[in-house]
Amino acid sequence: MSETSPGSAIVFGASGAIGRALTARLMTKGEHTAVYAAVRDTGADLPRGAVPLRFTLDDEAAISAALDAVSEPLDLVIVATGLLHDPARGIAPEKSWRALDPAVMAAVYAANAIGPALIAKHALPRLPRDRRAVFAVLSAKVGSIGDNRLGGWHAYRASKAALNMLVRNFAIECARSHPLAVVAALHPGTVDSALSAPFQRAVVPGTLFSPDQSAGYLLDVIAALTPADSGGLFAWDGRRLPG
Repeated sequence: MSETSPGSAIVFGASGAIGRALTARLMTKGEHTAVYAAVRDTGADLPRGAVPLRFTLDDEAAISAALDAVSEPLDLVIVATGLLHDPARGIAPEKSWRALDPAVMAAVYAANAIGPALIAKHALPRLPRDRRAVFAVLSAKVGSIGDNRLGGWHAYRASKAALNMLVRNFAIECARSHPLAVVAALHPGTVDSALSAPFQRAVVPGTLFSPDQSAGYLLDVIAALTPADSGGLFAWDGRRLPG
């Protein structure tokens, strides 16, 4: 980032467990002129000092309007949205192909791949061309095709694999106009949140992170990324994961 004219940061999904922790960490670090918290409900409990912006993940106009409200150069964009399960809508990870449901698959794809892609569509052109900037999305290790040994969780795995491919595509395209930019997918580890709550019994002891822990790890990974890393999927500890 430029030392003479630092830019702003924006976290999409800042009311979620990891998104809020990332926003709070960015506020504490004080490296940006402003930290914007993009949320569905601007009345959500957000870290003090963060600038709330309203957006809806499936509303392209709202995504564009949220980004239009950022007046400073945009040096960091983090997409911290995601959907694994929603009992109210009958959404849960499938244990078998027999459980596949087209409506569920469409909803999971919309949240995990299409929504972040729309954010990228409107955020990437706003990145500065004359210095390093980062566009990062929260993905998942289970979206790695090369790392898949268990199967199952079809819609979630496939939607995250699609997201990882989109990140690779965006990185290739972005490098032509923004050669110093980094576009990356991040695996936050298993985080103690509503998303992981029903599945925590299978977590290896010592590997369940608090949202603040995960946010700290992720920001360390982001800080270390270079343009040569653009397009990759990285774990919370900095390891590059197979696509």
